[in-house]
Amino acid sequence: MKKRKPNNMRSRRERASRALLNANHVAVVHIDPSGLQGMMNWKNYKSIPPGQRMAEAVCDFAHRWTIYVSVQCRDQRGHRYTKSVEVAPQGNYLAAHLEGVIEETYKALVAESNPNQRVASGWIAVPAEISLTEEQAARIFDVVGVWNQQRAA
Repeated sequence: MKKRKPNNMRSRRERASRALLNANHVAVVHIDPSGLQGMMNWKNYKSIPPGQRMAEAVCDFAHRWTIYVSVQCRDQRGHRYTKSVEVAPQGNYLAAHLEGVIEETYKALVAESNPNQRVASGWIAVPAEISLTEEQAARIFDVVGVWNQQRAA
């Protein structure tokens, strides 16, 4: 019988980081054209202040990510509408390795939208296997201020 290692510091830090992210319901939000990026609590829609511990929990360990990509548009009559896609890559990924998945989906969705009606675009990345509803994602984008930006060029 094999004995487990009694004190594995990496495993302990990883468990503590996952617990921190789950307790705070962390979501990474990015919106264009302003380029604003930050962390939010996707359950109570409050901003999470940047900090070393939270950044390490998101970036240093691989997670099963759920990414919600959206384009916000306004038609000729001033009615708001969004085009959205949710992507859940298979497997665990570091935050740095998500760029390809996000960029490919993001560019395809922006190309689909009408450039004359596009107000903004963005994505929400949750480091857990949690599916956001359209209402939750819309509320997160509203809180971040996506509709108050200048039109995309």
